[in-house]
Amino acid sequence: MNASYRFWGIAFALAGTISFAFRPVLIKLGYSLHPVSATTLLFLRMTLSLPFFLAMAWWMRGGAPIARRDWLGIIGLGFLGYYLASLLDFLGLQYVSAGVGRLIMFLYPTLVVILSAAFLKKQPTARELAALAVTYAGIALVLSGQLAAASESRLFVFGAVLIFSSAMCYAVYLVTGSQLVRRVGSLRFTAYTMMVSAMPAIAQFCVLETPAALDLPAELWWTAVVLAVACTALPVLLVAEALKRIGANHFALIGALGPVTTVFADIVLLGGGLSAAQLLGGALVISGVLLVSIKRN
Repeated sequence: MNASYRFWGIAFALAGTISFAFRPVLIKLGYSLHPVSATTLLFLRMTLSLPFFLAMAWWMRGGAPIARRDWLGIIGLGFLGYYLASLLDFLGLQYVSAGVGRLIMFLYPTLVVILSAAFLKKQPTARELAALAVTYAGIALVLSGQLAAASESRLFVFGAVLIFSSAMCYAVYLVTGSQLVRRVGSLRFTAYTMMVSAMPAIAQFCVLETPAALDLPAELWWTAVVLAVACTALPVLLVAEALKRIGANHFALIGALGPVTTVFADIVLLGGGLSAAQLLGGALVISGVLLVSIKRN
């Protein structure tokens, strides 16, 4: 592997990680710019990113034919892993800060370990069990700082549960979709599942909202465009290319920058922040997830 090939793999991994990290910040920014519903904001994200995934599917059209059972898997996983996971995330971010929300979503590798043990009979190693203990001690610290005022506490807990459910949906998507990705190919699988996920988001908007819901200020439209292009479509390509060039182990190390980036962006752009206990909890969460994600040679 030549140095240039590896250098660009690291660059793509950094760019993809940072792009993904800004997603919850832009969602929160959208909510602050105008009283927009999660249904409308999700609709904008899905429809504005859809042309990119249609183009990706067209570009990958020459692959092997996809079996009927694999099409059914793509439909199911597109609904679960991208539509439902995104909807729960958008709803939860109405009540939880971008930084805390990103740390909760970052739990999904630990949920993959738990689900694999429960349903695939893959017993966790001692290292993984230690990582789970560290991670969930950390998330307890992150959440504890917000459990003060009764009414605010209930809303915060509700939002945290929604985002945790989103992480669970994504973990189920990863566990059940691993074999399907190998058969279909990662880019083609991602393109098709993203196309599938746009359909219920569009239907939901048509049922729950009116055309007047799209009468939004220009700032919100631009925020939605950046959310759809720079924080949805572009990082999918960057991450796929990075994984090909540097592998999952090295990408996991760089991926740990995601929650850190979100926390700093939350502070700079939205005036958010974490207490000292929450910062310690965040460090424990990132450490535990790295222990789970990085495989020994």
